[in-house]
Amino acid sequence: MKVFHLLMIAAGVPLLGLLIYNVGVQALWREFTRIGWGLAPLILLEGAANLFHTQGWRHCLSGFHRSLPFGHVFCVHMAGVSMNYLTPTAGFGGEVTKGLLLASDRTGPQAASAVLLDKLSIAFAQLVFITYGSFLFLADIMMPGTLWFALTSVTALLGFGIIGFLEVQRRGRLGGIVRWAVRHRLGGSSLRKAADSMTEVDDELQGFYRTRLPDLLLSMAWHFVGFLWGVVPTYYFLILTRGDASLSMTWALVVLGSWFDLIAFAIPIDIGVKETTRVLAFRIVGFPSALGLTYGITRRLQQLFWAGIGLLLYGLLVSTRNSLSPRGRGQGEGA
Repeated sequence: MKVFHLLMIAAGVPLLGLLIYNVGVQALWREFTRIGWGLAPLILLEGAANLFHTQGWRHCLSGFHRSLPFGHVFCVHMAGVSMNYLTPTAGFGGEVTKGLLLASDRTGPQAASAVLLDKLSIAFAQLVFITYGSFLFLADIMMPGTLWFALTSVTALLGFGIIGFLEVQRRGRLGGIVRWAVRHRLGGSSLRKAADSMTEVDDELQGFYRTRLPDLLLSMAWHFVGFLWGVVPTYYFLILTRGDASLSMTWALVVLGSWFDLIAFAIPIDIGVKETTRVLAFRIVGFPSALGLTYGITRRLQQLFWAGIGLLLYGLLVSTRNSLSPRGRGQGEGA
């Protein structure tokens, strides 16, 4: 995995370098000088979205995990964010990290179900945000017909996929293939153990959908607010670089960026690709490429900063994990 990660960086850095060369170093520098010391609050503003996404995840927690304080859940969330950003795992490495950090003695199925529910919730909220923003703010933008077709068709396909994922969770079918293999005596004891574990996760998911559907809707609402918050730092960025900003253009930029992120989540390479999509989004709205690249690099700096915070919180969680587990608490009370 380390070798693969290095290869992805080696492929992405030249792409970013080529993009900077085509835009022009001087043009890029002029845009950054307009930002000046405003870069610091711009980075901090971006991190506020993590608070909303943490609250969204809290509505997906079950059992013992529902009693965890907001600060602890935020730390776990940020640890997952850092792993998603720093490892080429298409957004799944961070989810595994969150599940492992959240799980304690005999709470593995609850942790896994919380991660799966949140993955569905955040994907659905992002899809609603993109669809809502497209109807309101992209309709007046002159985009090529092929891009409109790609946006609508890919969004529709993703929508069907999300609905299918929801149905699989609701019906408790995530472990269906593994259980089928066990019934037909395929695999050994390890497969049977995996089937038992997945059955426990399926039971947790079915119980959640039977009794706590309003929590899933609240989770989606909080994640929607998290995506909506992206308008704030983008608006501030335009104020810093252009002196004024149109709210409708800001919305359009955020919606396009979110849409590009949604369709490119499975691409293992991130460096250069995200900057390119932001240049494209800014060009579509009518801004120069240099401004789009400046925005893309600014986003990169924001992500690096918050990924670093996530790594620090990950270390803190690992050092205190035992004391937060149900068994650790019981031993502390007994002593």
